[in-house]
Amino acid sequence: MKVKNIFLTLICLFFINGIKAQGKVIDRVIAVVGSNPILQSELESQYQQLVTSQEAVDENTRCKLLEELLYQKLLLAQAQKDSLFVTDPQVEQELDKRIRYYIHQFGSEEKFVAFYGKSVDDFKIDLKDNVRDLLLAQQMQSKVTGDKTVTPNEVKLYFATIPEDSIPFIGSEVEVGQIQKKPKTTPVAKKEAKDKIEDIRLRIMKGDSPFASMAALYSEDPGSASKGGLYEHIQRGQFVPEWDAWAFKLKPNEISEVFETVYGFFIIQLIERRGDEVDARSLLIAPKVDADDMLRAKLSLDTIYTKILTDTLSFSEQAAKYSDDEDSKNSGGLIVNPFNGSTRFQMDEIGQMDQTVAFAIDKLKVGEFTKPMPMTSKDGKQAYRVVYLKTRTSPHKANLIDDYQKIQANALAKKQSEAIQTWIKKKSTNTFVRLNDDYKNCKFNNKW
Repeated sequence: MKVKNIFLTLICLFFINGIKAQGKVIDRVIAVVGSNPILQSELESQYQQLVTSQEAVDENTRCKLLEELLYQKLLLAQAQKDSLFVTDPQVEQELDKRIRYYIHQFGSEEKFVAFYGKSVDDFKIDLKDNVRDLLLAQQMQSKVTGDKTVTPNEVKLYFATIPEDSIPFIGSEVEVGQIQKKPKTTPVAKKEAKDKIEDIRLRIMKGDSPFASMAALYSEDPGSASKGGLYEHIQRGQFVPEWDAWAFKLKPNEISEVFETVYGFFIIQLIERRGDEVDARSLLIAPKVDADDMLRAKLSLDTIYTKILTDTLSFSEQAAKYSDDEDSKNSGGLIVNPFNGSTRFQMDEIGQMDQTVAFAIDKLKVGEFTKPMPMTSKDGKQAYRVVYLKTRTSPHKANLIDDYQKIQANALAKKQSEAIQTWIKKKSTNTFVRLNDDYKNCKFNNKW
């Protein structure tokens, strides 16, 4: 069996609901592992996912997908035997993460809801048990493969076994740094913002208008304003500390005092608290930044830019000293790829990078900087930054010098796959497995 990250199965679960909703599948049990059934709809949803993504399929594709599901259910069965468990907050957090990803793919929550014909909350209810099983299986797989490591010698031996014509081709990659300056908020702008939210709070407390209505009218938080300020299933630590401090000490329906964060001034209303999780309404008023503030930020960065060109400090030292972006300054000024956690971006997957940065570095040589350029920070505020091209690799066949980490990861994956094969062989012999007659002629890699 070609072992993939089976936990991408959760993606396919979204299609299960879509298929069921359309009434195109008469569901039935096609296999059982332990006490865990595999439904025809699960298999069909994964098959349709491959078709939708335009991956190659053939007459054996469904058998390959079924073997992936058998492995997942075997993990789940063993997790149940070993009394592994996941908490409700863990399940909610995983649900929220997946749904945020899908909403981003659709472009908006409205498009997501329209496509599936159900609300986000209904979607969570439908998927909750599936996600819980998924996390249990994930825990079990970690027990099977978690202690596996590879030595440098094992990496070399692995690479030596790859046929010359099968050595992967690595596209051009870049490492990009930035030094960012945000406009400073003036005392006058801060006072105006605080006065405004104080007035809004007073009107809510007097009963002139409910919190939800005021949030919909006045809140400057793009994540919640359209929903009357509503945030659901928020874990402790998910938002800024000041927000948490109020959310986890309020009583239901109680409204906080005005408090300040890096984003501006907030008030929140607690709806419900469940341990380390809350539902709450939130209202934000941010201090306004005018053209003069922006000009001062640009002039400040102009000065820093001159220092970058003439100073003896390295770029990473300059970023640590001057940048206002906490994420990149703490990684030596380098922008982190959100898709893989590294500081490298593949140029043939440049969509992973801010397009203004991609355009800017196209004109740079390694070691060069842009002049200060405008940007929009992740909190939606205008700022300026200098962009630096640290490295750019040429397209090449993988080698141990330039691509050791990638080769190491592949070697580890192979070792983990071998451990999984051994585990499947052992556990499938003492776990109840039953296959529907329609699939007994499948050419599986393991004896089920």
